[in-house]
Amino acid sequence: MSARAASEPLPTIHSVTTLKAEQERPHPVPVPARAPEAPARKRRSAKSLLLPILGIAVLAAAGLYGHEYWTEGRFMISTDDAYVQADMAFVAPKITGYVARLDAEENQHVKTGDPLVTIDDGDYRIALAQAEAQIDVQNKTLERITAQIRAGRAALGQAEAQKTAAAAAATNAARTADRTAQLVKTNVSTQAQLDDARTALDQANAALAGADAQVESAKANIGVLEAQYQEAESVLPNLRLAHDKAARDLSFTVLRAPYDGVVGNRSVEQGDLVSPGQKLAAIVPLNKLYIVANFKETQLPQLVPGEKVHFRVDAIDDAAFEGTVSSLSPASGAVFSLLPPNNATGNFTKIVQRLPVRIDVSEAALNSGKLRAGLSVIVDVDSRTAPPSTTASLH
Repeated sequence: MSARAASEPLPTIHSVTTLKAEQERPHPVPVPARAPEAPARKRRSAKSLLLPILGIAVLAAAGLYGHEYWTEGRFMISTDDAYVQADMAFVAPKITGYVARLDAEENQHVKTGDPLVTIDDGDYRIALAQAEAQIDVQNKTLERITAQIRAGRAALGQAEAQKTAAAAAATNAARTADRTAQLVKTNVSTQAQLDDARTALDQANAALAGADAQVESAKANIGVLEAQYQEAESVLPNLRLAHDKAARDLSFTVLRAPYDGVVGNRSVEQGDLVSPGQKLAAIVPLNKLYIVANFKETQLPQLVPGEKVHFRVDAIDDAAFEGTVSSLSPASGAVFSLLPPNNATGNFTKIVQRLPVRIDVSEAALNSGKLRAGLSVIVDVDSRTAPPSTTASLH
């Protein structure tokens, strides 16, 4: 044990208890000094400046909105239930066959008459050649009958000449018989000579009758030939119709664009077997697009044909186009639906109906090339642009 330790007095019980109590006593928490009041004053002054500015801004915005509503908005009839439409044509074959070639691709621009799909035309070319051959055969038949008629008329002429000769011979025989009879009365000629004269007269008359029969036979033969010609000629129009049908079927092997547009929804490939009425593609005329806007029935009193329209397309940013109200549908969309509502049964809940309105798009909008059928549109109709006659009727 060191001398220092020996010299230090031992702690008493009281001192240990006091020391322990001082250690367990909570120490006072230091109070932070108060911040200076200058920043708080600055914040209050900033708030006092900001609130009037915000108030002025709100009032300015409200005034601007009110002015815009009073000058423009209250005259606008708006709806977002509107879509771009097109009277598109569906390309479908009229004949059956295998697709030999695809002449137009998906989304390709085509002109009127451009080929779209080519169907194998082998069978239809054979049918056309067969129809042409039948017409040629019938024409040859008509030529043969015509030649026979000419021959019959020549035979008729020969028979008529023979009849003329027989008539002359009969006249001569009659005269000879008369002279012989007179001579017999004067005993100049014998009875035998008179008999020979009368026999010759009978023969001449018989020959004349035969000539008449030959003339009638020749005429009848000509009539038969002319009837055959008419019969053969009556068959010719049917053959020509068959020829025209075969040519028409052959023309159907190439499906062409009915008007200018874009090919879409193509559902055929090379080698497919197609049948009449099967939809192969659609032609959308981008130069004939229009808008169908469904307005509420409460908006209809101010809607008339001829009003100017401003519309925006959801798919095109920062672009406004113009149009014109063309016509109003004769009935609401619910009437044309597959299952129109029957409000005469069950509980009735009134629902505002909508009427389709057609809007013609301006040439500038069409020429932009940005419009597509089916796009959503926001339409604003300016009721101030209504034609004067319709405006008077509204009031």
